[in-house]
Amino acid sequence: MALVVCTWLWGAKYGREYVERLRAGVARHLTQPHKFVVFEPEPEDKHLTEKPGCFCRMRMFSPEWQANKIITDRLVCIDLDTVITGALDPLFDRPEPFVILQGGNASNPCPYNGALMMLRAGAHPDVWSDFSLEAASKVPFDSFPDDQGWLWHKVPNAAGWKTGSEHGVYVFRKPGWPGFSDRRHSIPDDSLPQGARLVTFSGWRNPKTFRHLKWVRENWRV
Repeated sequence: MALVVCTWLWGAKYGREYVERLRAGVARHLTQPHKFVVFEPEPEDKHLTEKPGCFCRMRMFSPEWQANKIITDRLVCIDLDTVITGALDPLFDRPEPFVILQGGNASNPCPYNGALMMLRAGAHPDVWSDFSLEAASKVPFDSFPDDQGWLWHKVPNAAGWKTGSEHGVYVFRKPGWPGFSDRRHSIPDDSLPQGARLVTFSGWRNPKTFRHLKWVRENWRV
């Protein structure tokens, strides 16, 4: 089984219900053989969770970590606050060594969004080997240093899934979402975009607080 789909869990922001809803959404919409895994920070990386920025996920680029976790081909990483709404196979059937969601940030100038990533085993090991909190703090950032800024620094020309209709990947009420007015934050249409495969939430937004929307109720479930 070559494809591993993972999410990361630490802290108190998200509970197991998020894991089970994401697991169920992936199972409903991914037909190729795969394994769903929940990763937690390594003991030596716990200090990274005390800072904002999701830096503990950079461990995924370590060949030693990959070998220990039996990652031999593709590793897809999806944020817990993501709602799966359509077929995933076309998103993951790609040959590039690293693919990341792009174009979904509103104020942050970084083009990358770490809510969805796919890595082939052995690719870009320097993302981890060169990483430190000090090194990441020297990379341009918006509110605080984060993993997506570090990835942009280390892999500046990565392949991407563009937010919007091209790939059917969206960040809720962010650029690419129907009705979003750049820099003006107008109230968007709350219907699910046609052809949407995946909608991730960012910032303060959370699928749990938007269950009054029909498409969230229908897709964010076990």
